Amino acid sequence: MEHPAHTSRTPLPGVGTRYDLATAAGKHLSLVVHQDGRRILAFHDPEDDDNCKDAATLTTAEATALAELLTPDPVSHLHQHLEIDLVTEHIEVTKRSPYAGRPLGATQARTRTGASIVAVLRRTAAVPSPTPDFRLAIGDTLVVVGTREGVDAVAELITGG
Repeated sequence: MEHPAHTSRTPLPGVGTRYDLATAAGKHLSLVVHQDGRRILAFHDPEDDDNCKDAATLTTAEATALAELLTPDPVSHLHQHLEIDLVTEHIEVTKRSPYAGRPLGATQARTRTGASIVAVLRRTAAVPSPTPDFRLAIGDTLVVVGTREGVDAVAELITGG
């Protein structure tokens, strides 16, 4: 059974907040998050909490990168077995499109190509998950997700290529 992490939070008035973690191996780490965004990761002497053995100052980008490395990916085991590369592209509905003014369902894009039209961008608005009766207009931009081949097939279908 994994040792539950013991953490604490201490406000540091005028500075920021200190977060402490005591590990199962008896190590003590602390992270001071300054009000200006700086972060200092420190390692303390387990015998003397006030004795800092070493520290590293992290930028926001570095702290984010470290957090991503430390956060388990719940689907990482799937990546070992799947080699499907999905792409996302924006495809414009032009006046040459045979589907301008017609309902999205008329394209039968998913059935014909395997790719999905997941949103339509129209002027300054986005329509996520458009329904089959959504009418396409010249100037609309379709957000399409699928394999490279599927997205290329949707582009050819929409542009009348």
